[in-house]
Amino acid sequence: MKRLQVLFLVALSATLLFGCGKEKEVVEPVVEQVIEDIDKPEVEEEPEEEEPEAIDEDLPPEEGMVRSRITNEWVKEEVNNTRPITVMIPNTKTASQYGLSEADVLYECNVEGSITRLMGVFQDWSNFDRLGNVRSCRDYYVYWSFEWDAFYVHFGGPFYIDDVINRPDTEDIDGLSSSNFWRASDTNNSTDNAYVDTTGLLADINKLGYDLEYRSGYADEQHYKFASEPNTLDQYSNAITANKVDMSPTYPVTNCYFVYNTETGLYDRFQHLSGQSDGPHVDKANGKQLSFKNILIQNTYYEVRDQKGYLAFQCHDTTRDGWFFTNGKGIHVTWEKTSDYGATRYYDDSGNEIELNTGKTMVCIVEDGDSFLVDDEKIGSTN
Repeated sequence: MKRLQVLFLVALSATLLFGCGKEKEVVEPVVEQVIEDIDKPEVEEEPEEEEPEAIDEDLPPEEGMVRSRITNEWVKEEVNNTRPITVMIPNTKTASQYGLSEADVLYECNVEGSITRLMGVFQDWSNFDRLGNVRSCRDYYVYWSFEWDAFYVHFGGPFYIDDVINRPDTEDIDGLSSSNFWRASDTNNSTDNAYVDTTGLLADINKLGYDLEYRSGYADEQHYKFASEPNTLDQYSNAITANKVDMSPTYPVTNCYFVYNTETGLYDRFQHLSGQSDGPHVDKANGKQLSFKNILIQNTYYEVRDQKGYLAFQCHDTTRDGWFFTNGKGIHVTWEKTSDYGATRYYDDSGNEIELNTGKTMVCIVEDGDSFLVDDEKIGSTN
């Protein structure tokens, strides 16, 4: 209708100009703006998207969770208040490793014949149905276990362990004297086939009269020092790039190495055992590759004990050098352990205790004089 009104006004103006043959005052046509008589749908404004609520990393994700004394990750309070276990695990081509990816801290050190043995520190060991396989003790591992106030799990060992294992304060669980370990038939070998589970561990702890809670004084001690913000090592002018940390020169049988994964921010572990192909180091229980947020290297004084090649390492009362790797970079450090139950401390070249990043830690014990590679560059001991 509005368009018709405009046309009518134009026609009327023409009549005034030319009709009746009389001179008339010329009236200029009034042209109204043509407005389309079309009903336009109302456009609803889209509501502004609400920004996701910021997560306060200082607050637990669930009620009843606390920061782990071992990894600084959030864990249930009862887990944090329960003593961990340390478990001796072989690292040879015949080893069948179940549960290893659940270790919060993993130690690796040479034993006789240049093979290595692993010791995992497990904070939450409440749900294992197959853990191991478990192998024999070496006395220097017991001193590393002490600093976690852990139950030390092993399967016998040479007579060199007798002094430390027989101490009244050593709370170990030995597969040789326990009826709760079993031999698995699916390992195809007669040595690396002993396992234990949570039920068996609890039965042994109860039988031996051990207390699940941390012993007096230990629970108040901070172990690793963790950074409140991600530690990139950018504050160190002498930090080196470390995309690959290769321990093959010091572990010539395992030939293990770590590759920094930029997507996860972790160091993924690989191995090239004699007689096996190079590839990821995987937990047989779940198919997970072992990965770590922190890598600590400890150059350590050692001696060969006998013709069989049994070794001894100086675990404490010493200050020696090492390295710390995280987030694709590394710095030189020194380390010291001043008592049996005291934590191993790591210091930068200015004497400040280093800050680890939240997550799992790999500890590589390196014999004095040995070297390793960082991005194909040789790194040797300075002691």
